[in-house]
Amino acid sequence: MKILLIILLVFSVSMIHAQEKDESGTYKKRVLESTEIDMLLNYYQQDGENAAVTGGKGTEELQDVSSSLVIAIPLNDDDVLTINGNISAYTSASSSNIDPFDGSNPADPFVASSGASGNDVWSNGIITFSHSSDDRNRVWSADGSFSQEFDYSSFGFGGSYAMLFNEKNTEISLQANVYIDRWSLIYPRELRPFQQGGSGLNDLLFQRNEITGNPDYNPQFTEITDKGRNSYSAGLNFLQVLSARMQGMISTDVILQNGLLSTPFQRVYFSDVDDSFIENFHLADDIERLPDSRLKIAIGGRLNYFVNERITVRTYYRYYFDDWGIASNTASIELPIKITDKFTIYPSYRYYNQTAADYFAPYNEHLSSEKYYTSDYDLSKFNASNYGFGISYTDIFTSGHIWKFGLKSIDFKYNNYSRNSAFKANMFSLGVKFVMD
Repeated sequence: MKILLIILLVFSVSMIHAQEKDESGTYKKRVLESTEIDMLLNYYQQDGENAAVTGGKGTEELQDVSSSLVIAIPLNDDDVLTINGNISAYTSASSSNIDPFDGSNPADPFVASSGASGNDVWSNGIITFSHSSDDRNRVWSADGSFSQEFDYSSFGFGGSYAMLFNEKNTEISLQANVYIDRWSLIYPRELRPFQQGGSGLNDLLFQRNEITGNPDYNPQFTEITDKGRNSYSAGLNFLQVLSARMQGMISTDVILQNGLLSTPFQRVYFSDVDDSFIENFHLADDIERLPDSRLKIAIGGRLNYFVNERITVRTYYRYYFDDWGIASNTASIELPIKITDKFTIYPSYRYYNQTAADYFAPYNEHLSSEKYYTSDYDLSKFNASNYGFGISYTDIFTSGHIWKFGLKSIDFKYNNYSRNSAFKANMFSLGVKFVMD
């Protein structure tokens, strides 16, 4: 991947000042004048008390550092190649408790284990090719992507088509994507001896540790047979310039998923089964079980209003529902305020609420007679608030330079997220855009 990026960058340098003619022999403005490079660095931190790995009770502490590099290269007047590379390294107290018995401390859902599952690296790459018509009223694109993490890999492809008319005051766009995922089936440590051919209570885990509560621990555990998950998405957007100051957009998105939609290492506990413990850790009765299909539909709209040369108001609303019983509302407002010709601040607020999935119940409240069950609080009923503040520096003349790259913009943003539970998170983002001279 690094070699490919270098080749493409060198290739773009030779084209950066080229200006091609169309078939009529006249010059036309390029879709993208110069190669642009966006770099983003992000730090995310969260904590809570309802970890799905430990059945809805336990620490959700997580820290994540991620970086992105996006390179947009003009191949000619009409075509642009975009390469997007992302890498994320995280440390998670929650996922470390997939095996809570491999550390030096007593096993406890609120204490991170020192095992290998407590940290991992996620990587992702996307390549997109886009083509614009001579009059710039038609744009189509195609993309391919690949992602990899410790327990799954994903391959995706898709495309989009946009039409502009009414003197470019109206735009209709359609996009579609397909993602093909493959899971590695990693189960909670205490359930692995009960896989087919396992040693059950003769496993070393139970031989070396005393089972308290119900000593006759005997989960009715069956392995998952499907390791795949496919996702199909389609979206339709309608954008309209309503006046010299106002612009609106309406969007609809549909996603269909099938295959393995539950997470194999997330525990579930049954209220009608006697509890068994090792040290302070409740041994799982089963893993999360969810239907093998899910249909998601979202309808949203944006309305942006230009108050004056200093202030713009950006609003957004979305209604979402699916066939698992979740319905949600999202509403947000952002208020960019231009302080100087180069500096803009943008406070923002987003509110979100949702109903619970049909298959959700809190820690130790499911029944063993149920077919589907989860204690993942992402599928519970909750509402959340996200407060944000950002500051942006923009220099359209790219007067600042690093080697052959002109500095076009710098963005910094902070977000504070909280639910009406113990869950809270903070995120810091720094983005820098360069243009190659």
